[in-house]
Amino acid sequence: MNRKQKRLSVIGGALLFLGVATGLTLYALGSRASFFYLPTDVVAKGVAPGERIRLGGLVGVGSIERRQGLEVVFDVTDEVETVQVMYNGILPDLFREQQGVVTEGVFGADGTFVADTVLARHDETYMPREVAESLKELGMWQHAGDGDAQPANGAATETGY
Repeated sequence: MNRKQKRLSVIGGALLFLGVATGLTLYALGSRASFFYLPTDVVAKGVAPGERIRLGGLVGVGSIERRQGLEVVFDVTDEVETVQVMYNGILPDLFREQQGVVTEGVFGADGTFVADTVLARHDETYMPREVAESLKELGMWQHAGDGDAQPANGAATETGY
């Protein structure tokens, strides 16, 4: 083999290695390639108990229930489906009803999502982009001309959602 053939062999081997690595990565990710699931996705796909996911949506109106200690139970909704979330810890200061939220955790055997992390928006106009886009796809989120967001039914709320 001459020098040119060796170089082509090394380049070909590297490309083959990268192709196999990319294929294995995509195979391993499977349906988990999305940043989070909406409650509608959870119901449709039937996420198995114990499977770790991120769940995103809006905190349900009237659903926040503070229990003993730091335990809090609340609903995450996309206005189509609702999932009950249980969290034991300190909630972000900006956590409230009709707030964009992303939670991380697992589903228990009873269907309750047990979160170990709760992320809420950080200012008056922020909602995680993925949550807003998914709500837009469902027709539950629309931008008004001034950049404020409003529910699809046109009802104004305290937070602008």
